[in-house]
Amino acid sequence: TTAQTGALTTLQLGQMSSAQLAAMETRDFAALKSQQLNALNTDTTVAISTDQVSALTTVQVAALRAAQLRALSTDQIVALSTQQVAALTTAQTAALTSDQVAVIETRDIAAMRTAQVAAFTTEQLNALGSAQIAALTTAQAAGMTTAQLASLGTALLAALETKDLAALRTQQIAAISSDGIAALGTDQVAALTTLQIGALKTAQLAALGSDQIVALNTAQASSLGTAQVAALSTLQLGALSTANLAALKSQQIAAMGTGQVAALSTDQIVALKTAQTNGLSSLQLAALSSDQLNAMETQDL
Repeated sequence: TTAQTGALTTLQLGQMSSAQLAAMETRDFAALKSQQLNALNTDTTVAISTDQVSALTTVQVAALRAAQLRALSTDQIVALSTQQVAALTTAQTAALTSDQVAVIETRDIAAMRTAQVAAFTTEQLNALGSAQIAALTTAQAAGMTTAQLASLGTALLAALETKDLAALRTQQIAAISSDGIAALGTDQVAALTTLQIGALKTAQLAALGSDQIVALNTAQASSLGTAQVAALSTLQLGALSTANLAALKSQQIAAMGTGQVAALSTDQIVALKTAQTNGLSSLQLAALSSDQLNAMETQDL
């Protein structure tokens, strides 16, 4: 009976065989005290049925030793309810194997506390699938550590929802690898805030492809620092829309190297404002071709 099960000593429970443990009814199993559950041998926890796992209270789940938790099969992990997964301590979360993390259901991932997600090791985090990453809430994404973001694979970064990416702190954005930045979709790039754009390292900015540069809006373009503008390749500058070029501050235009200025298309030259052309240095002006000079509007000369 449940009363008899509750009266078992920790020594008795620790000596139970797998068969005995598996034969225990779910209501009796759910009645075990935390100390009793904690006494179970890790070798026998694998024998617990998925029904027994599902019957555990959140208090019982939080009382499981790390070794017991790691001994659970992937089927047993899948059997955990959303409430049970959310009840895991950060130490327990960090103790999960990569195989176990990989099978946590998306609804359970979304229900995890921000501290739990932040407790994932880089190995665990990269064991997650794209659907699990997409299931992260904005708060969970914003709570990730810089080490986690620096380790995140390109496919997983590309799976981050735009609202989650936009919620990242500038330190988190700066921690993403150049390959990770290059893997972002155009919708993700367009969702970056001006502060995030301004926080990109020159190596990250250099990793942006033409399609990503095209996806930038005028506010993002004008938020680039002078060092960032100077680091743009001629191909990237060529992909910059005329609207974005016209949105650049005079200081940003002045920061361009002669090679960059010489690479501007005639359409881009036409788009320059008077204040921008007035800020060109003698070296920049000398780098302009006759076609570029001819394209310059009279009021800009």
